[in-house]
Amino acid sequence: MSLREDFDALLLDLDGTVWEGGQALPDAVDALNASEASLVYITNNASRGPEVVASLLSEMGIPTNTDQVLTSAQAAIEMAQEHLPEGAAVLVLGSDSFKALAKAGGFEVVASADDQPKAVLHGHNPATGWAELSEAALSIAAGAHYFASNLDTTLPSERGLCVGNGSMVAAVVSATGVHPKAAGKPQPAMFHSAVQRVGSAKPLAVGDRLDTDIAGAVAAEMPTLHLLTGVSRHWALIRADQSQRPTMVAETLAALDQEQAELQPGKQGGFEAYREGEAIVLAGGDDDATAVQALRTVLSIAWQQPEGFEGEVRAASKQASRSIEQWS
Repeated sequence: MSLREDFDALLLDLDGTVWEGGQALPDAVDALNASEASLVYITNNASRGPEVVASLLSEMGIPTNTDQVLTSAQAAIEMAQEHLPEGAAVLVLGSDSFKALAKAGGFEVVASADDQPKAVLHGHNPATGWAELSEAALSIAAGAHYFASNLDTTLPSERGLCVGNGSMVAAVVSATGVHPKAAGKPQPAMFHSAVQRVGSAKPLAVGDRLDTDIAGAVAAEMPTLHLLTGVSRHWALIRADQSQRPTMVAETLAALDQEQAELQPGKQGGFEAYREGEAIVLAGGDDDATAVQALRTVLSIAWQQPEGFEGEVRAASKQASRSIEQWS
């Protein structure tokens, strides 16, 4: 059976998985519209509210309602609610939608350390600058709790990898010495929350970033599909340690029409892989073999140990050499 028949819910990352820079990635629209599984979008990007995300997905041809979207801003507010009383003052570094969610969550949103906030909620906002970061640092130095929606150091865009929320958080950490409690991926809470929303018995997490999407789903003990459309590419997979290894690897969401066995690490496309000292040798390969088939063949050897593989991969055939050249 295909993945769309095997799983009753797809827990999907957005940036680098479904879209990039607000544009749908190849095969995403058709693949998701053809799915009969429940779709939940789990995003570490806290710059947009769930209603905006749902609207953007609908506009690009993937009908979506607000209940299908779970953002790290929502997760951060839930975390803050566990530590603070209702009505507590909080300083929010983030978008207007993050501030609105904080207000709806029962907090008083303030803009200055002089207002003595009990916590700083830090989410991605391209408009955040020195002044906002300084107010956060002053608040934390005065004893405020520090919560981050996510710690992604980069954010995929159509121009490449831009500065992510984790990089902005790093500036506050450098100034205060205080590390935040992070609500988003790779923490497993968002995955469990998504499963509860749709009552899933057999979910599949889908993402493009090993240290957030995949690591979070692994921590939540869920099967995973890693797509080569975003941040973590071929070499990152080969180097991944056990905590960040997906169940399956594919090029795009068109893989939802394939069977699990085709997408899992193992010999494929006529390739063979074996250890030779500290290296992995890739040999063989059918005339129509693909680079991702070569990758899955190598992963079956590279992932035999729990720690990440640090050696080189050598080609022993024309097809192997051609495939390795396509890796990034």
